[in-house]
Amino acid sequence: MPIDEKFVENLEVTGKTLHSDGENKHFIWGNGRTDGEAFSNDDVKAAYEARGEEQVPLGIHGTTVAVDWDSCVAAGSCMSVCPVQTFQWYRTEKDIPAKDVVGATFDGTGLTEQDERLDYTDKSMPIREHDCTQCMACQEACPTHAILIEPSYQEFHEKADGSYVKMESSSVNPHAHD
Repeated sequence: MPIDEKFVENLEVTGKTLHSDGENKHFIWGNGRTDGEAFSNDDVKAAYEARGEEQVPLGIHGTTVAVDWDSCVAAGSCMSVCPVQTFQWYRTEKDIPAKDVVGATFDGTGLTEQDERLDYTDKSMPIREHDCTQCMACQEACPTHAILIEPSYQEFHEKADGSYVKMESSSVNPHAHD
């Protein structure tokens, strides 16, 4: 099931993951869903069982670079094509259950190569969402269509962050001359 192209309109921010640079972060949208591909993928289910972790809905991580963690099956295709290493395997930096990344701070030191995941419970984290060049290669490569690149959603990121400023003109026609 492809990521909802209107998730910023249909879901609310339920959390965020911070970057240790103190400036960047990515937001988590919605409470997740159990009908994503990760819940029916045998490799993913077996990896959760091997860890003794419950597989729970996780939501969409990121705004302008959004990854639906409920559909992410840890294929790593996004990492193999990204020219600026927007993504990292979150477990290779902090080996914690995915449900515990809400509110966590990451340095961005996780591994970034396709086959470097710890196991199939790992997720592609858009840790460097702010560096994305919108080349769309990851969106096209994702086998489950769990990624959506949408630069116009920057406004939604800024609104969630509290940093949105609407630029208004002082005149009805901003192109008019006195």
